[in-house]
Amino acid sequence: MNFVIVDVETTGGSPKNSKITEIALYKYDGEKIVDELVTLINPEIPIPDFIVRLTGITDKMVERAPKFYEIAKQIIEFTQETIFVAHNVAFDYGMLRSEFKSLGFDFRLPHLCTVRAARYVIPGHASYSLGKLSAELGIEIKGRHRAGGDAYATTVLFDLLYHKDPNHLKTFIQQELNPKSIHPNLNIEVIDDLPTKAGVYKFYNAYNQLIYIGKSINIKKRVEQHLRNTKTAKGTQMIQDIANVEYELTGSETIAMLLESELVKANQPLYNRQLRKSLFPYGLFDSLDENGYLQLKIESIAKKNCEPIIQFSTRKEGHNYLLHIVDKFQLCQKLCGLYTTQSACFKYTIKECKGACITEESNSDYNERVQTYIDAVAFEGKSFFIVDKGRNKGEKSLVLVEKGTYKGYGYAPFHFNGSGPEDWNKFIVHQKENRDIKTIVNLALRKGNFVKLIEI
Repeated sequence: MNFVIVDVETTGGSPKNSKITEIALYKYDGEKIVDELVTLINPEIPIPDFIVRLTGITDKMVERAPKFYEIAKQIIEFTQETIFVAHNVAFDYGMLRSEFKSLGFDFRLPHLCTVRAARYVIPGHASYSLGKLSAELGIEIKGRHRAGGDAYATTVLFDLLYHKDPNHLKTFIQQELNPKSIHPNLNIEVIDDLPTKAGVYKFYNAYNQLIYIGKSINIKKRVEQHLRNTKTAKGTQMIQDIANVEYELTGSETIAMLLESELVKANQPLYNRQLRKSLFPYGLFDSLDENGYLQLKIESIAKKNCEPIIQFSTRKEGHNYLLHIVDKFQLCQKLCGLYTTQSACFKYTIKECKGACITEESNSDYNERVQTYIDAVAFEGKSFFIVDKGRNKGEKSLVLVEKGTYKGYGYAPFHFNGSGPEDWNKFIVHQKENRDIKTIVNLALRKGNFVKLIEI
């Protein structure tokens, strides 16, 4: 297996409106560098002053350099049957794809990011920027912010990671979408242009029927995962059915979940019905045992006749959450269904349980801590706004809960036009609450995945 480690210098920070000014490629065979290609490139547009200050590459330096189309064939031949590697691969790979796209060529290679690989293979570093990580590892960069120096340092880093990881980084290789494996009506450029932001995406079949609705904090990444999912029969079938993709940005992960739930209930797409009967089939329930102690247990919602305190997508997710609650509130593993025994639970033996499992602690004292937890996660009677990122830099998103009831969500100008929370209701599109919606809001509060909470 051959790898090509790449670095490019450019006229700007976005593949959509920048051009390459220098490129370096080092071919690596798993042991050593076997070939290299380093050259300045004439971008055919002026190089901005701040880029000149950063890289030292001037208009005069690239004046007689080859234009990209003049070395394009050489790059294609050099990278054939290789894995494309870069530090923050999305940028370098995106720049090359953009340059080739302007020539009418669809440049695609499996690719690997040394930032992502380094975070897993050598964890614990304060920064994974190439400069700081190289300094900590003793890797010398000869010519920082020049393609040759940065690419060579990345090659040394890659060699270290490659030999340290027992799988030789195979798990970090991102396979490119094969246009031949997707529906003939699905435009691959639509997938390439999907945003890497939070929102909801919709799949349509060749008859323009809505067949699936999903949400993600990175729409492009999640859609590509669907289009690579050949591990199940349903996944393979869905790939064959997806003929078009649409999306709606939400800015907030919480609003993405709320909108997904709302749209799935309203449209009941084919694959949403097939893949999941309920968004949250498991719940945390409380009940009194024969000794008067409040028990907390994760159970299937379908088997219960009452409302859960909190709902979960999987039983494992629920158990992991309950383990955290047991530690935080000093609850008993046995009474929470996490430790099967006829006597004391394990935490009692290490003095982290006060003995409710063997009635050593009074039920009133124990139940008080359980109730403290239940009160903490319930928002009955409370009114507040969840404030989070908007769909763009000029706005913020809002989710409104009023007197314990979900009211809806909306978007406000970044500075709210100078108005206070008492006037924010005008930004909200009002909607009805249901069990899934309440769980989504609870999930957001539990994880704290928002900018701030404003009580009103």
